[in-house]
Amino acid sequence: MTDTFYTLANPQRFTRFADRLLPWLAVATLLALAIGQYGAWFVAPPDYQQGETIRIKYIHVPAAWMALFGWTMMAVSALGTLVFRHPLADVAQKAAAPIGAAFCAICLITGSLWGEPMWGTWWVWDARLTSMLVLLLMYIGVMALWRAIEDQGQAAKAVSIVTLVGAINIPIIKFSVDWWNTLHQPASVLRLDGPAIHPSMLWPLLVMGLAAGLGFATLMVLRMRTELMERRLRRLALNAAREHL
Repeated sequence: MTDTFYTLANPQRFTRFADRLLPWLAVATLLALAIGQYGAWFVAPPDYQQGETIRIKYIHVPAAWMALFGWTMMAVSALGTLVFRHPLADVAQKAAAPIGAAFCAICLITGSLWGEPMWGTWWVWDARLTSMLVLLLMYIGVMALWRAIEDQGQAAKAVSIVTLVGAINIPIIKFSVDWWNTLHQPASVLRLDGPAIHPSMLWPLLVMGLAAGLGFATLMVLRMRTELMERRLRRLALNAAREHL
């Protein structure tokens, strides 16, 4: 496992590995999405209180999971940059940011669509909603920081520090419904005493979570491969410019 970890640190080897992996990831994502959507629409019953609006959950909850996972992955990559000096750590960190931001935005939008008929308002400054909005702003800030610093090495260090500091928001989001009195419902899947929802609703939600995870992985590998190609092109352009001086 360790040998594979460092073997893939070679950009060319990672690119070849990505080329082989991407079709399988894409097919697995589409398959899981199809099964999850079938379960969400034709197996899971409507909620006795929320009716058909409960089906928003099958997009909203997996998106929330991936938003948290994205920043967690960036924090691990930040350690890889600052501590282990892994050559692809900053590439992974840069690739994950816009994907995590997209899932975070989907979470907030679907949450508003779900909240309006349930709470009678599109938005409240609830602890869970506010901390998730802060996460979206953090994602946007990190992406802006990557663009603001021209030197990629310096940018990677700066982003890594910001990412590790911002990681404190992840447990705040997770436990906000337990620490404060909020409108947002408490956790019903990831609980120490087991899920609190019926199996007919649980398995479509878990499959949709798997689809979201596979989609995240597909986009992640694709963006990492693209970033490596862009860096190679920049190096070639700089070398060609130096030769003409």
